[in-house]
Amino acid sequence: MSAPIRVLVCDDQVLIRTGLVTIIGAQPDMEVAGECGDGRAAVELAERLRPDVVVMDVRMPVLDGIEATRRLAGAGVDRPVRVLVVTTFNLDEYVYEALRAGASGFLLKDAPPAQLLHGIRTVASGAALLDPEVTRQLVGKFAARIRPTGSPAVDTPLTPRELEVLGLIATGLSNSEIASSLFISQETVKTFVSRILAKLGLRDRVQAVVYAYRHGLVT
Repeated sequence: MSAPIRVLVCDDQVLIRTGLVTIIGAQPDMEVAGECGDGRAAVELAERLRPDVVVMDVRMPVLDGIEATRRLAGAGVDRPVRVLVVTTFNLDEYVYEALRAGASGFLLKDAPPAQLLHGIRTVASGAALLDPEVTRQLVGKFAARIRPTGSPAVDTPLTPRELEVLGLIATGLSNSEIASSLFISQETVKTFVSRILAKLGLRDRVQAVVYAYRHGLVT
């Protein structure tokens, strides 16, 4: 039997935090590594406990969830921790900034328990958790703020075909939809996605979408 997924729960609302801890702790394949109510404590606990996943609220005292995520999973972090952002607000700027900071995905706080547990398992496996259409809306809405209008696309190590696949990812298509669009197999799409992530030094397709918009590879 594989080791349980160790989860750190960070939320400043005691009632919500207690609910999350109870739900997660009841799963046979998970255990609660710790809990806290502010971002600074989240960083300190995550660095000490090394959980598999940090369930992170966005708006917290002392240090908000965005900065805590950046310190745990951002660019240049030697031993990044996987962060699943849980927020009250859908498609708000905080979620976008959290994804830029290195989060592997996000869920709304009113999501059913089964969706939360699926999200934790997904992020723990190394995959990203973000609905493709939500990704497109979220990143497209805020990307213009960090890319000057009319700026040229950056030099990229990607081949024309890989750029095409990245563009389709950024428009919200799933692997199966990309396969249908390009008349190739899903396995081939997975290979392209893996190459894109490796060449750009990215962890998952969420970061790939952010990269594409930030660097003008898609509009």
